[in-house]
Amino acid sequence: MSTLTGTGVLFRLALRRERLRVPLWTLACAATTAGAAAATADLYPSQRELTVFAEAVNAVPALVAFYGRIYDPTSLGAAAVLKLTGFGAALVALLLITTVVRHTRAEEESGRLDLLGSGVLGRHASLAAALAVTVVTGLAVGILTAGGLVAAGLPLAGSVALGAGWMTTGWAFGAIAAVIAQLCRSARLATGITGGVLGLAYLVRAIGDSGPEWLSWLSPVGWAQQIRPFAGERWWVVALPLAFAAVLMLVAVRLSDRRDLGAGLLADRAGPAHAGRGLRSIGGLLWRLNRTGLLAWTAVYLILGLVIGNLAGGIGKFLDNPRAERLILALGGEKALSDAFFALELGIAGVVVSVYAISALTRLHTEEETLRVEPLLASSVSRTRLLTGYLILAIAGSVVPLLAAGVGAGLASGLQTGNPGAEIGRLTAAALVQLPAVWVLAGLACALFGLLPRRLGLVWVVLAAVVVVGEFGVLFGVPQLVLNLSPFTHLPSLPGSTAGMTSIPWLVLTTCALLAAGMAGFRRRDIAP
Repeated sequence: MSTLTGTGVLFRLALRRERLRVPLWTLACAATTAGAAAATADLYPSQRELTVFAEAVNAVPALVAFYGRIYDPTSLGAAAVLKLTGFGAALVALLLITTVVRHTRAEEESGRLDLLGSGVLGRHASLAAALAVTVVTGLAVGILTAGGLVAAGLPLAGSVALGAGWMTTGWAFGAIAAVIAQLCRSARLATGITGGVLGLAYLVRAIGDSGPEWLSWLSPVGWAQQIRPFAGERWWVVALPLAFAAVLMLVAVRLSDRRDLGAGLLADRAGPAHAGRGLRSIGGLLWRLNRTGLLAWTAVYLILGLVIGNLAGGIGKFLDNPRAERLILALGGEKALSDAFFALELGIAGVVVSVYAISALTRLHTEEETLRVEPLLASSVSRTRLLTGYLILAIAGSVVPLLAAGVGAGLASGLQTGNPGAEIGRLTAAALVQLPAVWVLAGLACALFGLLPRRLGLVWVVLAAVVVVGEFGVLFGVPQLVLNLSPFTHLPSLPGSTAGMTSIPWLVLTTCALLAAGMAGFRRRDIAP
């Protein structure tokens, strides 16, 4: 029997399991890029306005670090994909990281691969199938993204270059995930480590773009930008992520030969013989399981806040174009352009922190599916106490990263203006005002978990829709009725405008209703077999 026997069957099974997640993500990528390209053409109708905008961006190091450099100030396409080239490549990488881990380490951890392996299945079939799905998914994202840009009227060569950059970056990080999945015994740890590598790669790219350029060449995310879509495409750069991914895929295969099924190459660290006082309660156990993730989110958001605070100092140059000024003012804030910028960026930070709040609740569903909830409920722990513990993690835990972002932004901005105390206060308030909308999404996750646990994945679809509507709704001319479906639309645009403060109690009441429905449903339904 070959080591690849059964790869085709596992490949088809993986495609079936991804029949919703991957197509929706792929279509969102294509639609977002096409819409952004079309909106940029309307925003800068003259060559002079376009050149002024591009040169202003390149003159602000913080903006270059955040989004990347516009390599051709005269190119409409280069300006259109400013926010998409590096950030979009990172999102595609995240998709393929989770895909690889889901079909390799997670299958071993759950025991499903053991059952499949007892039949006619080669040793490398699972890994080969996961990598094949990764290749197909990356190819689909690249082709549809390029097609969307061409449909929006951008040149074919640049469109293909952007699609190729996203595709090959995704493949590179999929290969990294395949290697790390051989090292770790836990799918959660493998995803966390690979996600950390992705974050480090984005940080290295940011430092390189705004400082010593050679650093950008050390990052797979930087390679996607160095292809330079719409700015004199450099096709030879595509060979770097392709070679990188091919080598790591071979490394992953070699590593899989050196370990037992279900085990990782990294030895598990022996724990203490006796549990500490903190593990004598369900709250202590949940904190122990989730503290690393919360601390990581907090550290990232503190850095994000410092970056945003520094960016605000150069935002005037960015908005020399009157059309861009009107856009920023439409997206948030009324008193000043810097306040509008803070409102916009902290609003995006609020949407992203919803990922943490939702993940805290989806982890309980994972614990239930892996049969770790039943032993807890067989003890003195009730269903209400268990779910309440996870709700505290989601509701109270989401406060901490946003608090860090507000403090970081206030500190950085205050050091520039000479009044850090006042800036910290008002920007912390601007960050924390995002919480009611975050809690609504957490409440939706709780309601689905309690009432329709098999449909819990729908909450990610809702979050994706919120991201697209919030980030590009104004650009796309989406009707206000549709914009109002996002809870973030009803928040005040602090700092700057207090309009919308009256919506906060309604968002909190909506959250309470969703949490109560989820709690009632969990108390009455069966535990998943």
